[in-house]
Amino acid sequence: MTDTKQQFEAVIKECRDVFQAKLSDYSPSWRIMRPESITDQLFIKAKRIRSLEMKKVSKVGEGIRPEFMAIVNYGVIGLIQLELGAVDTCDIDARRALELYDAHMEEIQTLMYAKNHDYDEAWRSMRISSYTDFILTKLNRVKEIEDNDGKVIASEGIASNYMDMVNYALFGLIKLTFGEDA
Repeated sequence: MTDTKQQFEAVIKECRDVFQAKLSDYSPSWRIMRPESITDQLFIKAKRIRSLEMKKVSKVGEGIRPEFMAIVNYGVIGLIQLELGAVDTCDIDARRALELYDAHMEEIQTLMYAKNHDYDEAWRSMRISSYTDFILTKLNRVKEIEDNDGKVIASEGIASNYMDMVNYALFGLIKLTFGEDA
């Protein structure tokens, strides 16, 4: 678990650094996004990963890794938006956005460590392409939940699905950063 914790923290730091840099460029302009729009943004990122995995070529020059990072960051943004609700103008500053990011990321890490214990690091034996497929499956579930006004009978809600997507993306980043056998 020590390697997992160190690897997890390393890729989270990298994602947070990108999030912070983009806050400097754009401020928390994403505060106007409704959760459905964030779900669609996550969908675009996951579809691009799947396309790159299948075509094995990028005409834009960016690879799979930045897209997994975007899924991590948009997943956290989604959780923030679920917590605060969408607004018409940016109502928080970069400092507050980072505080919220850190709080949600801590919750995501806690979930990952608990599941990692129960599943005995099964994710390490999985293919990166499976993470992509699981993220896309979760996105389809979230779209259904959103189309049903957030109501579920026996399933996890939107926030749980966002957290799982972030964790799958982090698993992908760990494997891309530290190698398939990491």
